[in-house]
Amino acid sequence: MGKKRIVKKGEGGTDEKSGGKTSAGTETVGAEAKASSKKRVEVGVLCVESTYNNTKLVLTDGEGNTLAWSSSGSLGFRGAKKGTPFAAAKVGETLSQKAQTIGIREVSAVVKGVGSGREAAIRGFISKGIGLVSIRDMTPVPHNGPKPPKPRRV
Repeated sequence: MGKKRIVKKGEGGTDEKSGGKTSAGTETVGAEAKASSKKRVEVGVLCVESTYNNTKLVLTDGEGNTLAWSSSGSLGFRGAKKGTPFAAAKVGETLSQKAQTIGIREVSAVVKGVGSGREAAIRGFISKGIGLVSIRDMTPVPHNGPKPPKPRRV
């Protein structure tokens, strides 16, 4: 499990028999970029998970296969700033740029969680010109909650 080596497109060292893999077992960077840009999807599902501490967005196709994702932690926000609406809006903007390269034109949003970035993430996503079809709230609600602790005996 040694260090992975990144092979530039201009470098030699690729083995023809292994199908674009080097002798160290790592793929070339150029092959991955081409494979992700070929997939064209026009309608997708935007899954928003907003907690008190973070906001995560996942863009999937109609079957649930992940196309792109982003979170406020991955953008460089740390600590209490990850849960803010500003961070959620930035996450939405970056994910919408990824969606435009895939070819997404309209999405339906599924929201989970009670954090402050729920609406801000969706607003940031549609600000780049992608249409919003519907918004569903799928926040899990406990029916009875966990069992309370036994009373303390002194």
